[in-house]
Amino acid sequence: MERTAPLAAIAAALRRERERMGLSLTELARRAGIAKSTLSQLESGTGNPSVETLWAIAVVLDVPFSRLVDPAGSPVRVIRAGEGLALPSEHAPFTGTLLAACPPGARRDLHVITAEPGAAREAHAHIRGTTEHLLVTAGRWRAGPAGEEVELGVGDYARFPGDRPHVYQALVAGSGAVLVMEYV
Repeated sequence: MERTAPLAAIAAALRRERERMGLSLTELARRAGIAKSTLSQLESGTGNPSVETLWAIAVVLDVPFSRLVDPAGSPVRVIRAGEGLALPSEHAPFTGTLLAACPPGARRDLHVITAEPGAAREAHAHIRGTTEHLLVTAGRWRAGPAGEEVELGVGDYARFPGDRPHVYQALVAGSGAVLVMEYV
């Protein structure tokens, strides 16, 4: 999948949501804990966003992650395996791909995540009221709120608060899961 179209959509969404909040580039970057130059590159469509950067911005803007990465489109949408905008973690062998954003009036996003054994993906708290639903499709995972992680295998499901720091870690190669983010 070509990355320029998704990057342009992310750039437009960042500008739109930042302006909606009445924040300058400098202030949003400060609150999100990222460099102003990074935010400027993202808003110009030339940056290379990580999942951590976009989550930090979404939390400051008090919007679901999907509002920043999923452009509006046709009511029928197919994402073939290996397609979609895959956002890597900066700190762990973890990648998240948004499959479906919540439509207006609904409050959920659907992702597919993959990871390899190595460092855990330590996720910061998301917007208040977020619940995460994880269904393991391949491999084994250690996941859940920091300090309360559980081990999950293929077919196992876990629900936990996403508005607290939480962890995702692959225990075997080729681990995959479906992640539903529910916002209240």
